[in-house]
Amino acid sequence: MKIPGQFSAQINTRMEHQVQERVALEAQLREALRQRSGLYVFYQPILDIATGRITAREALVRWHLPERGWISPSDFIPIAEQSGLIRELGLFVLERACADAVEWEDRARVAVNVSPGQLGQGTIANAILSILVQTGLPPDRLEVEITETALLNEEANGIGDLRQLRAMGVRVALDDFGTGYSSLAHLRAFPFDKIKIDGSFVRDAVTRPDCAAVVGAVADLGRRLGVTTVAEGVETEEHLKLVMREGCVEVQGHYFGTPEPAGRDVNEVASLMADAA
Repeated sequence: MKIPGQFSAQINTRMEHQVQERVALEAQLREALRQRSGLYVFYQPILDIATGRITAREALVRWHLPERGWISPSDFIPIAEQSGLIRELGLFVLERACADAVEWEDRARVAVNVSPGQLGQGTIANAILSILVQTGLPPDRLEVEITETALLNEEANGIGDLRQLRAMGVRVALDDFGTGYSSLAHLRAFPFDKIKIDGSFVRDAVTRPDCAAVVGAVADLGRRLGVTTVAEGVETEEHLKLVMREGCVEVQGHYFGTPEPAGRDVNEVASLMADAA
C-alpha cells in the first residue's frame, strides 16, 4: 500500500520531532544529574495489613524542569535506560533514599527500584555498601526491588549481584510479580524476601474472579515459602477488603497515601506544585 506524499511527510515530521524531543530530554537529564538539580525523591508508604503500621516506604524519583514543569517518569526513565544514565540516576536515588531513611523516627525500611541497567555489571553491591557506610543506614533497612524484566535481561549476572546484596543483609523484593513469563522460575532461582503482586491484578480482582484467584494463589505461595506478599495498586476500600480476604500481608497504593517528597524538599516541591497549578 502506497502512502500519499502528504501523509508520509507528516509522519516523517512527527518522527523527527520525537527524536529531537528525546535528544533534548537526554541532554537536560544529563545536566540535571551533573548539577543535582530538579531531581527529587518521593516516598509512598507500604503498610502491614494486620497492624496498620508502616513497614517501608518506596522511593520514587521525580524530575522538574523550570521551562516544562514535571516530567513524567514514563518519559524520562526509558531515556535514562537507553542512554546509560540509569546507573547514575539509580545511584542518586539510592543515596538520597538512604540518607532520608536514616532520619525516619519510625525506622521503616526504604525500598528502592533497581533497573536492568544496574544489574549484571558486578558493581552494584559495592556501590550500595559504600552508600550504606556513608549514610549510616543499617543494611536490613534497605530493600531493593527487582522487576521480572530485569532478571530476564540479566539472569545469570543479575542473580549474582542479588546474592551479594542479600549476603550484606539487604532485603530483596521481586516487583510486579505475575507480569513476566517465568515468575515461578525466578522464585526457585533466588530466595526473595518479598513478592509484590502487580497492581493490575489487584485492580481487576474486584470484578474478575480469575485475577482474584491469582492474588490468592500468590499470597498462599508466599506463606508456604515464608515470603512477605505485598498487594500493589490498592486504591479503594473494595481493593483492601479483597487483598485481606485473599491473605496478603502488606499493602501499597493511593488508598493509603500518594507519593510525597522528603522533609527537606517539602517547601520547594510545594512551591513548584503551586506554580504549575
